[in-house]
Amino acid sequence: MKRPNIQFLGAAGTVTGSKHLVTANGSRILLDCGLFQGLKPLRMRNWAAPPVTPSEVDAVVLSHAHLDHSGYLPLFVRLGFAGPIYCTSATRDLLGILLRDSAYLQEEQAAHANRFRYSKHEPALPLYTMEDVEQTLPLLEARQYREPFTVTDGVCAVYRCAGHILGSATVELQLGGKSKRRIVYSGDLGRWGRPILKDPGAVPEADVLLVESTYGDRTHAPDPNADLARVIRETAERGAALIVPAFAVGRSQELLWRIRELEVEDRIPTIPVYMDSPMAIDVTDIYRRHPEEHDLEMASLMNQERRPLRPQLFSTARTALQSKALNDVTGPMVLISASGMASGGRVLHHLKRRLPDRRTTVLFCGYQAAGTRGRSLQDGALQVRIHGQQIAVHARVETLHGLSAHADWQELLTWMAQFERPPRRTYAVHGEPSAAQSLVDALEVYLGWRAEVATEGGNVTV
Repeated sequence: MKRPNIQFLGAAGTVTGSKHLVTANGSRILLDCGLFQGLKPLRMRNWAAPPVTPSEVDAVVLSHAHLDHSGYLPLFVRLGFAGPIYCTSATRDLLGILLRDSAYLQEEQAAHANRFRYSKHEPALPLYTMEDVEQTLPLLEARQYREPFTVTDGVCAVYRCAGHILGSATVELQLGGKSKRRIVYSGDLGRWGRPILKDPGAVPEADVLLVESTYGDRTHAPDPNADLARVIRETAERGAALIVPAFAVGRSQELLWRIRELEVEDRIPTIPVYMDSPMAIDVTDIYRRHPEEHDLEMASLMNQERRPLRPQLFSTARTALQSKALNDVTGPMVLISASGMASGGRVLHHLKRRLPDRRTTVLFCGYQAAGTRGRSLQDGALQVRIHGQQIAVHARVETLHGLSAHADWQELLTWMAQFERPPRRTYAVHGEPSAAQSLVDALEVYLGWRAEVATEGGNVTV
């Protein structure tokens, strides 16, 4: 029998499209099944033939629910995959929301292209449909943290908390047979001492380690509460709206936590806080329903029924009418709405309405990719195009640093330093080339580990 091997089919040399194929003991196991996102050349890779025949893959093991790690699943299923998809319980719940939303957006984009006839294809088609998602969700099989489970004959797995988003996990694959090797995959690692979720869990050992390197060349800013409090106070003093484009999973919930914490500490005035995102509202409910994910402070507040994700004057806007009504609200308020990069969604209606008002503040609290409306506003654009109109920008634009859910290079090293012995081989994945190489260099300098950057399509023996 051939020696076990790993092939890097995505998130090698880039931070998207996570897919790593493990072949061992006659089985083929895919670690993550992510969409390529971002620039067009990357997105076009989703339309190419899959790098592995889906029907020949025995199982998928997911690290977490973000679409760059899970969003290719419905197409993979439509193309022939019919095996189990293992994930944590919270990841299963989140995927019911995220995959349906992804399919809905793709169907809408295809319909729009057909209506206005701007696609090169006739007709334009979505990458996958809602029907594909409904065929995928029954394949999800939830497993608990720290409880070994069988993936295929001769291959077991163990999930440990990764602390990145709700349900995120590191993956340890234990290969039976003659090899008896351990492959550990970090997924996306979170950070220590962050609110709501537990810290990343230690992993004792690995023969081969795949470690993310998203921020392998950067150190995060310190705790952002002081800046958040300042922005809210200044906006309240002007009697204006603070508009926060925020990602529905993770970032929106952390903002609610921090605003409530600042209220309790009397560091900000109590003003209305609105969440205008049906997805973020549903995700927040899922966060509440998974106590196994909560850190001690979150668990304590939940047990006391203190509503840690609910500021004092908190309201939600689930329907379109409720969302539109917010445009007529006056006075100081915080308005959290999707999308996080102002590339679509309900936040555009609020920006269109309030950007021309000099009293308004727009607060970005996450990475703004090149080419997005959020990046343009960050870079000082005097006007932005929204719904076909050029909108003057007179509002203040601020950026809140330090809210990243990814470990920086020092935190990545902290996690790896807990291994009882160095892995025989370590590969940096899920990072731009410079970030991945910086992490590899830091591993050698600070831990004395030998490591290398994973290459797209690369095939390594275990």
